[in-house]
Amino acid sequence: MSDSERSPLLSATGKAKAPVQPSEESFESTPLLSGSDTTPRYDGEQDDVDNADAASIASRASNVPSIKPTKTKSIRWPSVIAVIILSLFSLAVIVIAFVVPAAVEEYAKAAAVLEPTNLSLESITANGVRARIQANFRLDGQRVKNDHVRRVGRATTWLVRNLGTEETKVNVYLPEHDNILLGTAGLPPLTVSIVDGHNTAVDFVADLIPGDAEAVRTLANEWLEGRLDVVRLLGKTDIQVKAGFIPLGTHSISETLTFEAKKLPQVPEYNITRLNIGEEPLPGHDKDAIAVEVSVQAFNNFPVSIDVPEIGFDVLIPGCDFNDPFILVAAAVTSPVAVRPQADVVVNAHGIVEEIPKPLTQICPNSDSSPLDMFFKKYLGGEKATVFVRGQKEAPSGTPEWLAEILSSITVPVPFPGRSFDNLIRNFSLTDVEFTLPDPYAEPGDPDADLKVSGNILVLAALPSDMNVTLNVTQVRADADVFYQSEKLGELNLPDWQKANSTQLAAGKDQEALIKIQSFIKDTPLNVTDGSVLADVMQALLFGGEEVVLGIKTLVEVRVQTILGRLELKGVPAEGKIPVKPMSKDLLGFVVPKVGGIEIIDTTLESITLKAIVNITNPTPYSAYIPYINIHLLSNGTTVGEAIAEELHVTPGNNTNLVVSAVWNPSMGGKHGRKQGRDLLSQYISGFNTTITLRTHRDSIPWQPQIGEGLSQLNLTISAPRLSLPGGDGDDDDGDDDQKQTHFIRDAIFHIFSSTATFTLVSPLHRNTIYIDYVNATALYNHTEPVGRIEYSLPFAAPPGLSQTPKLPVEWSLDSVGYERMKQALGGQLKLDARATVSVRLGQWTESIWYIGKGIGATVKL
Repeated sequence: MSDSERSPLLSATGKAKAPVQPSEESFESTPLLSGSDTTPRYDGEQDDVDNADAASIASRASNVPSIKPTKTKSIRWPSVIAVIILSLFSLAVIVIAFVVPAAVEEYAKAAAVLEPTNLSLESITANGVRARIQANFRLDGQRVKNDHVRRVGRATTWLVRNLGTEETKVNVYLPEHDNILLGTAGLPPLTVSIVDGHNTAVDFVADLIPGDAEAVRTLANEWLEGRLDVVRLLGKTDIQVKAGFIPLGTHSISETLTFEAKKLPQVPEYNITRLNIGEEPLPGHDKDAIAVEVSVQAFNNFPVSIDVPEIGFDVLIPGCDFNDPFILVAAAVTSPVAVRPQADVVVNAHGIVEEIPKPLTQICPNSDSSPLDMFFKKYLGGEKATVFVRGQKEAPSGTPEWLAEILSSITVPVPFPGRSFDNLIRNFSLTDVEFTLPDPYAEPGDPDADLKVSGNILVLAALPSDMNVTLNVTQVRADADVFYQSEKLGELNLPDWQKANSTQLAAGKDQEALIKIQSFIKDTPLNVTDGSVLADVMQALLFGGEEVVLGIKTLVEVRVQTILGRLELKGVPAEGKIPVKPMSKDLLGFVVPKVGGIEIIDTTLESITLKAIVNITNPTPYSAYIPYINIHLLSNGTTVGEAIAEELHVTPGNNTNLVVSAVWNPSMGGKHGRKQGRDLLSQYISGFNTTITLRTHRDSIPWQPQIGEGLSQLNLTISAPRLSLPGGDGDDDDGDDDQKQTHFIRDAIFHIFSSTATFTLVSPLHRNTIYIDYVNATALYNHTEPVGRIEYSLPFAAPPGLSQTPKLPVEWSLDSVGYERMKQALGGQLKLDARATVSVRLGQWTESIWYIGKGIGATVKL
């Protein structure tokens, strides 16, 4: 290699020459990296520079302009202007490319106003829905808060004026559900004014095509079930934009919209204006089915218009559990529906129930009710019973397949307004009623420990006007609450199925459709829960003289035979009235019995237990079986004994030879009882008009203390029953119309010569002998004039029936008018009165009583 090739490109011209001092004009010609003789090469060699190369470098260096031009040289303006324009253009590019689009985009988002004026779904096509959309579009700069953005946006849109789009396809996805395609909208070319404040009326037809049916189903079900808090939609499209005829390119737009569930359109309120249930032949079958026709009316508050074709759907009822599948009960089809904005929408549907599905009537686990029972319990109770509606996959002709597919995957709950059957019972009556009192030997809780009712039930109920189905009630049972004047009296329970039959009465000109149900109940428990209410009822029946109306509220279980087979309906609520006829005016014959056949069962020092044969007349239409009842006997408010009846069967009309027991025990009334009992007994055997008060008590009816306590408020005071005496009824008329007495002394014989008297006594006892231990008596003529006095202390017997006393000594009142009158009646008879104090003994019981007898026939002998 030569020395010149190894020389630096920028170096001095010669090696041996002294360095040249640069002049002022040639300063810039000096290399930035100038060399020297002492400067080493990068390879370390010190070769001379080739002369030819040095001459060339020197020649180029001599042509480089100096760094400082001369004063006479001019400014090159074209270059300056070009640099300025280039800088401004670069700045404009930066602003237009980055600043303006961002500002315009922000301005457009904030200022855009779209006001829908009408949405009409013109037709349902084979692929989707063709919708006509009408709206007003404008940009309102006042909605933009940022002043800079507002100014840039207004200026830009004023320059552009109009903006147009080509035909566009928009896909809508659900981001929260794996971006499932919800649907596609095909939009035609559009041109709108984007000048601030200018309004553009938009009117175009778009084809809306549903996407994945699963997406629609998921979204719809979440909304219907109330689990949809927000809806997030993602719209994606590639839009071709142009300003006038200038194309602005294709832009990919992706926008997310979020809607709160509460702001989504809700299912409008609706009214069921017509509901008809009838029977009609089943096409293609030799049998009838139940047909249901429903008309539903709702108001369309949205600017939506559409003509909906016939749609088939299934009607389902919930199963036993929330998670159980729904039970298909009917198939229905709607008639074509015209939906218009701000107008009522009427939907008519016709459904057919061909048969009763078995799962509908099967008893649910751990329950005594079926799905049908639970549905009817709400429906007939006046509550909203929910049914579910689901589209049919096999849609009627005219329904697009895509619509059928979507509807078949959506189940919509429909609250079905309940029908209260309150006040539908026109009449509820009991005939041939028989009451059975509790068995005294039954254990608490035993059915025999309840008051029971037997009789014929006749129910006359109104059928709903919209029900025209043949029904035959075959069996009934019920639990009923019985009320009197809105206060609960008790509970009437029919735990076992009772046979029944029914007759439907067709509606007439002035008569509604009725169903008459008849059934006989036997020994149905009646639990009286409020004795005071029972007392009010008895008071009204005994003394009110008017019909007593009892209210009844019940949950009825019925077995009904229909054209589809037998249905068992549980918990059917019903209300009715039970009219109870008042007691007859001949009630006195019932409460004043005729007593005979008295027999003493037992005696103590203070009491007598006796048994008697009683004849009564029952003026009521009710029968009663009385296993046991105990009633207190009172005189002037003091208890003097009790009456007991066992195994009595009382029927309407005459009842004879009823055996009743009684206990005479004045000591039950305390310290005043014995005196009150002595006076009552003395008055009774003297023939006075005595009364006895009958009063129940807590233990009157076994196991039913509330009945006894309740009826104890009702004191029934009656005349003491008259005894049937042998040898006649003992009635004598002494000439006074108001004086009819029962005489225990039938007649007397006075012997003047021996000063003695004998009496014929009548004992009401049939098997027991009464002993008279002491007699202190005075015979009177004309009620006041003494005839004579008898005092006798030797005991003598008064056996059953008629008997004669021994000759009792008489101490005559010789100076009295009465004695003279007796002598005048020698060989004949006269009427005498008697006043006596007598000590009587019956078994262990003894009592001293007084006796006043009037009109005793006395025979006078010598």
